[in-house]
Amino acid sequence: MCGRYSQSKDPATLAEEFDAVDATDGAWPGPDHNVAPTTTVIGVVDRHPRDGAGKADPQRLERSLRAMRWGLVPGWADDPKIGSRMINARSDSLTSKPAFRRAVKGRRCLLPADGWFEWQRDGPGGRKVPYFITLPDGRSLAFAGLWETWRPKDAPKGTSPLITTTVVTIDAAGPLVDIHHRMPLVLPQERWTAWLDPDNDDPTGLLEPPPPELLTSFELRQVSTKVNNVKNHGPELVEESHEEPEQQGLALDLDVPATQ
Repeated sequence: MCGRYSQSKDPATLAEEFDAVDATDGAWPGPDHNVAPTTTVIGVVDRHPRDGAGKADPQRLERSLRAMRWGLVPGWADDPKIGSRMINARSDSLTSKPAFRRAVKGRRCLLPADGWFEWQRDGPGGRKVPYFITLPDGRSLAFAGLWETWRPKDAPKGTSPLITTTVVTIDAAGPLVDIHHRMPLVLPQERWTAWLDPDNDDPTGLLEPPPPELLTSFELRQVSTKVNNVKNHGPELVEESHEEPEQQGLALDLDVPATQ
């Protein structure tokens, strides 16, 4: 699963890293080293630009950064609160679950991240120890994601939509299996364009695990249990920490809903 991650780079930095234009319109809330569900995050999308009449140009694609709320709300939903249960989308259910079927065909995104958190149980019935999974060279990870737009059914014409997103997850692979049985689908740069292509309505061939060279490059870093509290957001949360057992026993307040 992916229930917490870090996204600290500003839109200008991410726009350069992902070769995109910044279309967040000032909605970025600032660096957050403990991104939790329903938080506003930055996503990367490829779309056909539209002219003044709203007509899309099928010959051109524009890559942009968009502000999105984490927790997918399908367009058919009656209540946006459903998004709190849609923070993750299992790769094996993307084409079968009604919540994801439309998005997977043409509304795929990348979710830039410094890394993500997982909790490993220290023995049967033992405490949960937090780990931060990242790249040691400072490059952003690119989670495979889906996005959707939602408006209330009685919304006046011209009402701006709520844009939401979810992280695609797969079975853990490589050294990550020792931490948790699930992981976000991290896409290497050579798969970004194919995943974002809005004209490809069958991305199932892109759902394979990251290549071995990427998996083995991850740094698995034990961090402080301060990350358990969603009110903590500072950079100290991603720093290596080996707390004493009585500190590690702090209550785990993940505030993460059931995932898909």
